[in-house]
Amino acid sequence: MPHAFANTLKSFRFGRKTGSFYSLPVLAEQFPNVRRMPVSMRVVLESVLRNCDGLKVTAEHVREVANWQANAPRTEEIPFVVARVVLQDFTGVPLLADLAAMRSAAARLGREPGRIEPLVPVDLVVDHSVMVDHYGTKDALDLNMKLEFQRNRERYEFMKWGMQAFHTFGVVPPGFGIVHQVNLEYLARGVHSTPQGVYYPDSLVGTDSHTTMINGVGVVGWGVGGIEAEAAMLGQPVYMLTPDVVGFELTGRLREGCTATDLVLTVTELLRKHKVVGKFVEFFGEGTRTLSVPDRATIGNMAPEYGATMGFFPVDDKTIDYMRGTGRSKEELDALEAYFRAQGLFGIPAAGDIDYSQVVKLDLGEVTPSLSGPKRPQDRIDIGKVASTFTELFSKSAAENGFNKPSETLLSRHLLHAGGETPDPKVPANPPVKPAAMVSETEMEANKPTLAAAQSEAPSAPAAPQHVTIGNGDVLIAAITSCTNTSNPGVMLAAGLLAKKAVEAGLKVQAHIKTSLAPGSRMVTEYLKKAGLLPYLEQLGFTVAGYGCTTCIGNSGDLAPEINEAITKSDLVCAAVLSGNRNFEARIHPNLKANFLASPPLVVAYAIAGTVLKDLMTQPVGKGKDGQDVWLGDIWPSSDEVHRLMKFAMNGERYEANYAKVREEPGELWKGIRGVSGETYAWPHSTYIAEPPLFPNFDPKPPANDPQQDVSVRGARIMALFGDSITTDHISPAGSIKESSPAGQWLLANGVMKPDFNSYGARRGNHDVMMRGTFANVRIKNLMIPALADGSRVEGGLTIYRGAKGNAEQMFIFDAAMKYMAENRPTVIFAGEEYGTGSSRDWAAKGTQLLGIKAVVARSFERIHRSNLVGMGVLPLQFQDTDTWQSLRLDGSEFIDVVPDPELRPQSDAKVIVHRADGSTQEITVTLRIDTAIEVQYYRHGGILPFVLRQLLAA
Repeated sequence: MPHAFANTLKSFRFGRKTGSFYSLPVLAEQFPNVRRMPVSMRVVLESVLRNCDGLKVTAEHVREVANWQANAPRTEEIPFVVARVVLQDFTGVPLLADLAAMRSAAARLGREPGRIEPLVPVDLVVDHSVMVDHYGTKDALDLNMKLEFQRNRERYEFMKWGMQAFHTFGVVPPGFGIVHQVNLEYLARGVHSTPQGVYYPDSLVGTDSHTTMINGVGVVGWGVGGIEAEAAMLGQPVYMLTPDVVGFELTGRLREGCTATDLVLTVTELLRKHKVVGKFVEFFGEGTRTLSVPDRATIGNMAPEYGATMGFFPVDDKTIDYMRGTGRSKEELDALEAYFRAQGLFGIPAAGDIDYSQVVKLDLGEVTPSLSGPKRPQDRIDIGKVASTFTELFSKSAAENGFNKPSETLLSRHLLHAGGETPDPKVPANPPVKPAAMVSETEMEANKPTLAAAQSEAPSAPAAPQHVTIGNGDVLIAAITSCTNTSNPGVMLAAGLLAKKAVEAGLKVQAHIKTSLAPGSRMVTEYLKKAGLLPYLEQLGFTVAGYGCTTCIGNSGDLAPEINEAITKSDLVCAAVLSGNRNFEARIHPNLKANFLASPPLVVAYAIAGTVLKDLMTQPVGKGKDGQDVWLGDIWPSSDEVHRLMKFAMNGERYEANYAKVREEPGELWKGIRGVSGETYAWPHSTYIAEPPLFPNFDPKPPANDPQQDVSVRGARIMALFGDSITTDHISPAGSIKESSPAGQWLLANGVMKPDFNSYGARRGNHDVMMRGTFANVRIKNLMIPALADGSRVEGGLTIYRGAKGNAEQMFIFDAAMKYMAENRPTVIFAGEEYGTGSSRDWAAKGTQLLGIKAVVARSFERIHRSNLVGMGVLPLQFQDTDTWQSLRLDGSEFIDVVPDPELRPQSDAKVIVHRADGSTQEITVTLRIDTAIEVQYYRHGGILPFVLRQLLAA
């Protein structure tokens, strides 16, 4: 059909070329409000305008978005068609498994499997699989990569099948960098064009919540669950409620000694207080213009931590400079600048230029050096208050974010080694190697290099220091890690300069502290080498351990057994300091209860100090040459020193040469991976990859849209009663797999030895493992289980199963779920505020659905997790007014009915009816958090994947 706004198709010139575009300035002649619309909303509007086909995107959609008002009821949904999709491997592998399952379902129905094909470019960056087993030695990178390939061979074979099966699916192999940094340096194009020469802005969704890092170069994009990403790949718009847009005005300049990390922790604290969950945040003002693109990307990256959908920075001259410095061609740069100027979208807006829903202000000069923690990224602490804050929290209750320990035990220490020598903690104490009898010749050949080979290359163990003690507040992991900071040359060069000054002053890091450097890309290592700084980091133990999301996602590797034993035996509250963006409980290491986010130079400083009980503003960092005190100010680099070295960080030719290797020279380890071929996957027996049970007895006919259909949940048992801030780290399987857990027992039963368990993240392609790991976090507290005698709560994925005969038995949530499902008994969960905060983990919703949980009732939901629950056919319901499960006096013995509006009207009232053991009932009204009309369709189809599959088979 003809385009409803054909008059907006205009031309623009760049260099000697001419391109076409759908003009927002022309549209503004009909809708004057467009001229004062936030830049991020205009980019969304362009997508709606360009994709107006009268079917998925209608003329009415264009009118609704073009008439966006800063403060209006948010009742309309926007169908946003993205230019591309980005995946990381932990979330990407199960997504690929779902696509493969869709092809298998199509083949079983006698349909053409090739109908299942991504309709937009999809890039998967392998960055979550490397673990810090080896560290502190120059060969740590090679050894860790060999271990990574051995552990993940089956996953990588599956990826290679996907590369040949799907035309629009590409993989950036292991060892190139973190997905968000690769996205910034390589995948982002600025503008795209159709075969017909129509240009349009880059936009995307990614299966990692920190996809928002790309907002730093003016790209509209955010993290979604794998479920939503699949729909986007398969031609579905990303549906969202029309958002509020919060303007964030930055003024002034950062003071000497402050870093982008200090700024982003301040922004996170401030925006959390302003409650920007589910909103766009757009930065403007004179202070914004002073920020480099890496600084902007650092702020954009942490949008999930301050709760926003995006942290957006418009395209300007600094964007062009960054794209040039990272290897984009002159033609690309010319098209990018000319396009955004033609659309009236070029440049950082000034105060008063735009109508925002609200405005938040920050003077950059007020930012101070900071850390954040010990449990949440929004809990910022001035560096001078870290020691006192830890001391206060040590004896405060868990409800006050404390550790509930006796104050008199704060300074107690545990003797780790009393004389003699001990194995070097930089070498894995329990090497994960199979017994020789279990490794066949075929497997040895297929897995080259083997774990045994990797360990044989490990350095010899030097003598460890004698009489080492550890105590509360001791730093045991110091990691320069994660996309937030290892992508920013300013803070990385600052870390190198601080290391240089520290080494020259005679400072050292104690040998038992696990130090690691996981750069955002290979380019970081290159510029640190060229600046002459890498050797100094290495001397302090910060050798390159891998290129990937290591410590920040829990891939920190284990601590030495004697350290673990000391922590657990003495119940110590020890610390990790990392340059990451997440520090939730049990995320970094299950035995480290205090985790602090900090800039890379502060990570190095705290590694030297060795404890968070030392006030680095009033106490020396350590003893240097001749026993002299060395203070933080003595080794802190100046901004001029950092600036002089920035020339090493931006060289377009080097970036271009580096990323040319993605397809030309991906490395011998990757070349050695052998993938199978064919349109459908053969699903060989594997404990890593298995066909997900998403389409059993699949009926290609859509369900009847019948308001009389019963959508209620009747007679449900309560699976869990949770408090506030239950994160996806609590819900979704993540980190190491305990031998005693249901997942560990299943692996043992399937012939997998404990050293080869790998992590939950690596096994996300196998539902049998992941179901057993859902709600299995060692720190999760199901408040259904009575408190212990001392008032503390039992931790771990446990519940109380109540059988048909009235028996009550404590057991793992997975085991109880299987019993309830065998009885055909639905289950529900009750929770507090911010349920599902954290990474965009599709398994948090998939695992919930596969455990038979039909509804979650909470005080509030995190944006992505709420959407994912609907996408998996689970009802999210929100308490109204002051209602809570505590005010309902629930204890888990009740039966629950959930009765939504039969038409499932978005955000309509629903009823929750409590049936108590004494025969009494109580009814309350809650809000159905199916937010949009398309989500109603998803839910009625049993989830978004059955909905999309039916559409593709009917096409």
